[in-house]
Amino acid sequence: MFSSSYAHESPLPHRLFLLLTVVWAGSLWTTGYMVAPTLFSVLPAREMAGMVAGHLFRSQAILGVVVGVLQLALCNVMIRRGAERYRALRWLVLGMLCCVLVGYFGIQPFMESLRQKAAALGMAVSASPYRGQFGMLHGVSSGFYLLHSLLALALVWRSSAPRASGE
Repeated sequence: MFSSSYAHESPLPHRLFLLLTVVWAGSLWTTGYMVAPTLFSVLPAREMAGMVAGHLFRSQAILGVVVGVLQLALCNVMIRRGAERYRALRWLVLGMLCCVLVGYFGIQPFMESLRQKAAALGMAVSASPYRGQFGMLHGVSSGFYLLHSLLALALVWRSSAPRASGE
């Protein structure tokens, strides 16, 4: 355990952690629950909306991996400094990172493969024989996105709580 002098040290790692949490959660929620639905309601072609949303989700996934790795490193620093609450926060970050890796980088390549197969037939995936498979994968991917969003809510809630002495 660290002495009480730890409480007087710089709060910079905690503030960086909070900043990264806000960036990740805010961009996740904005992209998935505001921008993507708006694209599908405003753009005339669903395929165009899907293409733009796909690019946004790719950027979101890359951001998630980068921020997640940085947050894991910050959690480890804080744990080594005696801030035990970062053990639980580290599990939330790890869960969010797994959601990105499985939900986007694991499932998305299969969805893209189905899009390409449909394009080879000269049709959109929504009108192709691959529609059912694509819909199932999209549903699984959406489930991971929802779980990711809920974990982000828990991370924001828990990381922004007042710190105990020495954390």
